[in-house]
Amino acid sequence: MPEVELFLDPISSPCRGVYFFAKASKIPFKNNVVQLAKGEHLTEHFGKLNPSRKVPALKDGDFTMGESYAIIFYLIRKFKTPDHWYPSDLQKRARVDEYLAWHLTTARSGTTKLFWLKAMTPYVTGHEVNPEKLNAALCEFKTISTAIQDVFLQDKPFLVGDEVSIADVVALADISQTCVSGLHVFEDYPKLAAWKQRVKEAVGVELFKEALDGIANFRKTDKQVSPEMKERFKATVEYFSR
Repeated sequence: MPEVELFLDPISSPCRGVYFFAKASKIPFKNNVVQLAKGEHLTEHFGKLNPSRKVPALKDGDFTMGESYAIIFYLIRKFKTPDHWYPSDLQKRARVDEYLAWHLTTARSGTTKLFWLKAMTPYVTGHEVNPEKLNAALCEFKTISTAIQDVFLQDKPFLVGDEVSIADVVALADISQTCVSGLHVFEDYPKLAAWKQRVKEAVGVELFKEALDGIANFRKTDKQVSPEMKERFKATVEYFSR
């Protein structure tokens, strides 16, 4: 059987979600690092794997696809991963689907905005973000955190029940990037802090550290960033600074 190949960059939270899940599920795969900073996702070669030229991407023999959720679902079905990741129980699965839909439309944009304003603005522009813009992003993030804690987590160990699921992995992959920004985002949310630790232990503490190190290492140097990507990064900072 041909080896499944994943095309990832740890700077991308959708990539981290796929990576966390694949490694924690002990899925055999070849990890191809696509360096976004160098614009490797924009090449003609990568475009043949994923015409949208975005990571993550998957290759399984002659079959290729993109989109992080779709890739996770493909891996679940192909490798018949343990039921707790995406429960066969109708209502538990519906809760996973519900969280993923909410996360995509609400949580991801808020966590990404905070990351770009706090962590990436100094890296891209050489100065800190406007305090008013940062405070607005922090307020939005607190609204998201409150919803995750009070609406989804409540008093459960994990977002949909007693066992870790792909909902937890996707959530932590996004929220964790704010930790790299030097923000203590879990201080006011003790339930979320305890949940974070449980998810880290479920997927592997070292695996979690490895992913965050990928973000931190990226910000330590700009030697790898191509001129085209510098302009794209500036445009992204400007977009979130509106």
